[in-house]
Amino acid sequence: MNFKELKEIITNYATIVSEQEGVELRSVEIYPGGRGLIVRIFIDKEGGVTIKDCEHFSRDIEAILDVEDPINSSYTLEVSSPGLDRPLKDKRDFLRNIGRNVQITTKEKIADRTFFIGKILEAGDDWVRIEIYNPKIKGIKKKEKTELLFIPFNKILKAQIYIG
Repeated sequence: MNFKELKEIITNYATIVSEQEGVELRSVEIYPGGRGLIVRIFIDKEGGVTIKDCEHFSRDIEAILDVEDPINSSYTLEVSSPGLDRPLKDKRDFLRNIGRNVQITTKEKIADRTFFIGKILEAGDDWVRIEIYNPKIKGIKKKEKTELLFIPFNKILKAQIYIG
């Protein structure tokens, strides 16, 4: 079984557990480690994930993996939250973080740039609108030197919460 198939199987199990535990499955990663595979599962929920959430999820998914035995070698299971500087991947991620600062790198230039730091104002089905500080605007008070930008999701190379 290849990594893609194994990831799909584990993602299906993790989806079931996430529904039971009341958390959101963010991603499943599988890659070779020092002694077998590393299976890393990221979960999230409104208000943030606690250590208890990770413990419960880990215990439940481990029970399924032990019974179903889809991994033919030894493995290390890690269950975690995506972290404070988590990547933003879709509309749901941007909606959840309205009002927070974000760092976005685009595939091509928008307003003559490919790198932006700004506050998320809203998100649509295929775009996000951010407010960025623009020191290049002349003759306007510092507090008012902002620019509103619409960035299509298909133009985003990387986006994450900005901590700085």
